[in-house]
Amino acid sequence: MTRIRQSGEATVQQRMDGGAVKLSTFIPLQIRKRGVRKVVVRPDGESSSSTTRGQFDSPMLVALARAFYWQQLLDEGVVASGTDIAQREGLHHSTVNELLRLTLLEPAIIQAILAGQQPRCMSLIWFQRNPLPLNWIAQRQVVDAFDA
Repeated sequence: MTRIRQSGEATVQQRMDGGAVKLSTFIPLQIRKRGVRKVVVRPDGESSSSTTRGQFDSPMLVALARAFYWQQLLDEGVVASGTDIAQREGLHHSTVNELLRLTLLEPAIIQAILAGQQPRCMSLIWFQRNPLPLNWIAQRQVVDAFDA
């Protein structure tokens, strides 16, 4: 059974399964409805709408949270594939698989996105149109090229 924690500190948990080590990352985000908009509420209680406009990329934060949740479902065997997730969520399977690629990002890139410090042109649409390499060093080079 999957538990969803609503708030708290970011944690990394290790689980041993037959000699293999699995790492789980909990990203403490909340999604609240404010009028007709949905906003991401950070662990410190600040919402994405209460900071300087454009600093936090709400679609990217929501996509990261969904991707890590779906990856957890896959890791725990709750679902067998991205296609199963797509059927449960009412989405196209390619959308789910595109978002699942976000779980392969270098941790420093994820932290920059969560802190609102990613390059301005790095958006969810950019990730959907431009595949990143799996190698974290190569990912860092791509991200550093944005600032050049």
